[in-house]
Amino acid sequence: MATMKEFRNNVKPNWCPGCGDFSVQAAIQRACANAGLEPENLAVISGIGCSGRISGYVNAYGLHGIHGRSLPIAQGVKMANRELTVIAAGGDGDGFAIGMGHTIHAIRRNIDMTYIVMDNQIYGLTKGQTSPRSAAGFKTKSTPQGSIESALSPLEMALSAGATFVAQSFSSDLKQLTRLIEAAIRHKGFSLLNVYSPCVTFNKINTYDWFKENIINLDQEPDYDPGNRIGAMTRLMETGGMLTGLIYQDTGKSSYEDSVPGFRPEAIAKQNLQITESEFERLVAEFK
Repeated sequence: MATMKEFRNNVKPNWCPGCGDFSVQAAIQRACANAGLEPENLAVISGIGCSGRISGYVNAYGLHGIHGRSLPIAQGVKMANRELTVIAAGGDGDGFAIGMGHTIHAIRRNIDMTYIVMDNQIYGLTKGQTSPRSAAGFKTKSTPQGSIESALSPLEMALSAGATFVAQSFSSDLKQLTRLIEAAIRHKGFSLLNVYSPCVTFNKINTYDWFKENIINLDQEPDYDPGNRIGAMTRLMETGGMLTGLIYQDTGKSSYEDSVPGFRPEAIAKQNLQITESEFERLVAEFK
């Protein structure tokens, strides 16, 4: 069984000192070790943005995709090789702006994979512009007089789209974050984990101290039922989405792969794809 150290490589992250993404990287490595994975069992697919670099910082199969397209790539990887544990990762701009269409359809499709969004409410890599997660009135280089748009509520959106695993954490809470990533990996279906990951360089509003003052931790609410979808939606609306912990999980819905008739469990590379001459003639005849 691999240890956390075996999921590390020699590539030094070039995130700003204090960036929340460091904790997300460490939590992924710890969670994969806790789940009993080996590096060759894991694929990390990322998009564009500061968070998109994470696929190169984990010792596993990795692919740094294009902006907003980590989910189509990750779903393709999982469909081609069901034996892999697939984690897609990106930022709030990557997943909730240009990639929002893919996020919605990945949620409803319920392929067995995990999507980790590093949510810092700003575009960091392009030097500080308003994102879909920025609050109304938020002032940046792209909204110098304050944003007139409302912030997107991604977890309410996920529940509305039929998500079977919805969780949220804070990069400063490494223990909870590791536990939730491990739970997401073990969940049989699509898992969405939004992580508050402060940008220390360009977002001086949503800071570590701000999150600590505003977050409501469901781990401290023993009577909360993550199996109650209506209750989860209500709690999110009551708190403005400022919840951390396991918000909702449905273990009764089959994953996409298990719902496809005749879909083999073996990776395509391990399947015998040869066909007989008569089978070939039959297939060709369909196009005549």
